[in-house]
Amino acid sequence: MYIKEIQDFQKIRKEARAYFCYLMQRNIPNKLPNIGVDVIYEGLKRIINELPEANAAYILDASGKQISKMITNKESFKNYDIEFNQSNRTYFYKAVKEKKCILTDPYPSLIGGEIVVSAALPVFNDRGDLLYVAVIDIPLEKILKFIHKEKGDVWFNNFNRLIYAMFSAALFAIVVLLFYYGVKMFFVYTINNIDVKKMFESTILITLSLAIFDLVKTILSEEVVGEKEEHPFAIHKTMIKFLGSIIIALAIEGLMLVFKFAMVAPQMLIYAAILISAVTLLLFALAYYMKNVGKDIK
Repeated sequence: MYIKEIQDFQKIRKEARAYFCYLMQRNIPNKLPNIGVDVIYEGLKRIINELPEANAAYILDASGKQISKMITNKESFKNYDIEFNQSNRTYFYKAVKEKKCILTDPYPSLIGGEIVVSAALPVFNDRGDLLYVAVIDIPLEKILKFIHKEKGDVWFNNFNRLIYAMFSAALFAIVVLLFYYGVKMFFVYTINNIDVKKMFESTILITLSLAIFDLVKTILSEEVVGEKEEHPFAIHKTMIKFLGSIIIALAIEGLMLVFKFAMVAPQMLIYAAILISAVTLLLFALAYYMKNVGKDIK
């Protein structure tokens, strides 16, 4: 359910961290003498008022124990006062270890189990001693919508997906037509009266429909649905399958021309030979491409 959201989060992680850490550093004093809990609390309140998308904010002491009430605008969170030690939570030990503002990976919240992302800022005194860790929890779904809105790319992304969906629909219509006429040609012209030429043509149409279908599937998956394969070879796989299908179709066409010209026009065999030579060159080019792609991945 959350796979796509987590993948989208990885794309905007840097922007999200920069924005939320900017808010925390702007509102929360650090590396100053005599920093009290009340000052941190007031800073977090200002951030929560500025970020209605956030679930809650709270303060942990140097040992990881929560020492403040939940700061939130949501009624369902105001009754929660988690007082147990949270030193084993990622937002605490990562912020303490790195000594800077951090943004966690998505994880199930302690409150309600919702998938959230936490921004955490360690607060030190002027001697460099850790005093507190300020934490803000933001739902994964809300952070995605907020960052995309701030970047101004929501409309563009939706328009882009619509255009790709339209092209995919048009290409799929071509797939259906090629497949229909390929199957029709086979059953109409080869079942009762075997016609080798029509059989070859039927094979070519069905092969082309398969090649275009692979292209449609990739466009829908990557550009419309947004599910991209993580394997480093995935970006080349569609091209290889598409070109492979085209090479097969051309090879069948060349073979068909050899048979046809051999029987009715031997002087035309040179053209069939040229086509087969071109197919051979394409095959070598594809093999060279696959070899070099494999080297790059290794």
